[in-house]
Amino acid sequence: MVIGVLGCGWLGWPLAKSFIFDEYQVHGSTTSVEKLQSLEKDGIKAFNVQLKEDENDNGITPFLKGVDILIINIPPKLRGNNEESYVNKMHRLHSAMKTSHVKKMIFVSSTSIYGDIEGEVTEKTKPRPSTESGRQLLATEKIFWTDPDLEVTIIRFGGLIGPNRHPVSILSGKTNLSGGNLPINLIHLNDCIAIIKSVVFNKWWGEIFNGVYPHHPKKKEYYSAEAIKKGLPKPHYTVEKDKKGKIIASFNLINVKKYRFMTPIVG
Repeated sequence: MVIGVLGCGWLGWPLAKSFIFDEYQVHGSTTSVEKLQSLEKDGIKAFNVQLKEDENDNGITPFLKGVDILIINIPPKLRGNNEESYVNKMHRLHSAMKTSHVKKMIFVSSTSIYGDIEGEVTEKTKPRPSTESGRQLLATEKIFWTDPDLEVTIIRFGGLIGPNRHPVSILSGKTNLSGGNLPINLIHLNDCIAIIKSVVFNKWWGEIFNGVYPHHPKKKEYYSAEAIKKGLPKPHYTVEKDKKGKIIASFNLINVKKYRFMTPIVG
């Protein structure tokens, strides 16, 4: 079986290496020509893929050739003055997939599609994105989910933490941060990889999963404690008593599939 990891970045690269360790053949994509040799050294068949909204190929056709299961791990890059249409890029990708061997896929999405909903959020909660990134991710989910020729599973991950990646590094020392009493919704890289592999190994197709570690301390307490552990200045939050925030429950993973999270978000 050949697995295609479209987007070998912070999550995609170690994911691809993990499948290689399990003796799968893996196609991996990167937008950086400089990374191709490093990916190849890890046993990944590497491709330079530059998805664009106004061109049909950009390297995607050779990448998809022979792929049985495709994992799409490309987040929208809409910050600053970037006005690209992530949705149009995904439409181009979807068109290329229609002429490929791919019949099963995992789309790595985000809990940002739930927006500013308050209270407990499960996979049955109707998404209400409040950012352009969230809106485009939700529209992209529908492109693949509604294709009757594809077996699709969507994983909506919370905030990603792991090696060289933790929100406290950015928040450290900042003042007047809002929402100090709101709960966090995070997940460690190890669990991201384990959940994706569980979908493949157990054939959990046609599913939607929230991927968030089931522990939700308040931002003020959590990030203060993490800053102290890392020897960083603590961030300072304001507390908005009229807001309770959202707790994203990984209901389908924990209660239906009996998945057990591996790596706590508190080190």
